[in-house]
Amino acid sequence: MSYTVNLGAWNSVFAVPCSVVDKYLKLAGSVQLKVLLWILRHAGETFEAQDVAAALGIDRADIGDALLYWQEAGFFPADQQTKPEAVPPDAKAPEQPEQPPAESHSSGSARRVLSRPQKPDSGFVAKRVEESTEISCLMQSAQQVLGRLISGGESATLLMIHDEFGLPSDVIIMLLQYTASISKANMRYIEKMAMNWADEEINTHEKAEEKLRRLTECRQAWRKVEQAVGMPHRSPSTKEEAFADLWITQWKFSADMIREAYDRAVDATGKFSASYMNRILERWKKANISTVLQAEREKMERAAARKGGKSSSLSQDLDEFERSGVFDNFDRK
Repeated sequence: MSYTVNLGAWNSVFAVPCSVVDKYLKLAGSVQLKVLLWILRHAGETFEAQDVAAALGIDRADIGDALLYWQEAGFFPADQQTKPEAVPPDAKAPEQPEQPPAESHSSGSARRVLSRPQKPDSGFVAKRVEESTEISCLMQSAQQVLGRLISGGESATLLMIHDEFGLPSDVIIMLLQYTASISKANMRYIEKMAMNWADEEINTHEKAEEKLRRLTECRQAWRKVEQAVGMPHRSPSTKEEAFADLWITQWKFSADMIREAYDRAVDATGKFSASYMNRILERWKKANISTVLQAEREKMERAAARKGGKSSSLSQDLDEFERSGVFDNFDRK
């Protein structure tokens, strides 16, 4: 007679080192923990990063970061460290992350961040978190702002921004809050934006507030342009956003004037062209043209000049149109 004891799920178990809980549970992110559990479950088996990625449904690059995290923590031999995978010659280049708009700096001796420094390893990050109350609070605040646990790689990026880029913790938190507000709180975008801030020496609370005010103005200006021309909302290019800021914030053109410039650009080019619109609006700015009526008068005078006619009579005709109420629906400044 044979006997068996059915322990249910406990029939198949594997061990987890105590050091995972004692030393690394606080800093390790969800991806790192998932990867470690999968590896422990398949102890003694040979596997590749793509095997883990397929099993967990996680991007292979993130799997590589997680493996490197546990290698640095000493869970794998040094000779098994992950190396960058070769890219087939016919493979497409990965799509570059959207970069934050860069504003021109005022003249001065701004510090230039020429290249990204080497990120600290997990052991150094853990040591800094343990020794520095400021760094510990930075990591906790970052998780609250982002609304999730941050991974070991993300912790290393934040520490690099603090130690190497020279941004104080309060400025880093303001940067994180802004990226979260525009739904771009991924670490690649955050790192790029932090490099720009370091380059522009935005290293105080006051400078960060001013920078965020200008970024907000630029975004609002683009939204006004979209509404004026009836364009569906989308993320503008850096050049388009700079043009919108120039037209709305600095030159202070009304929505009617933006629409008029847009209509003329479409008539000439068949599409939305910020560069073409800018040439029109720049000409109006230099000529102190601020209403649609003035723009129409200027258009007719230019047409008459090309044909050798008299612009004065056209202006008189437009004056009579104005008195008749034809242009009453246009905004005037």
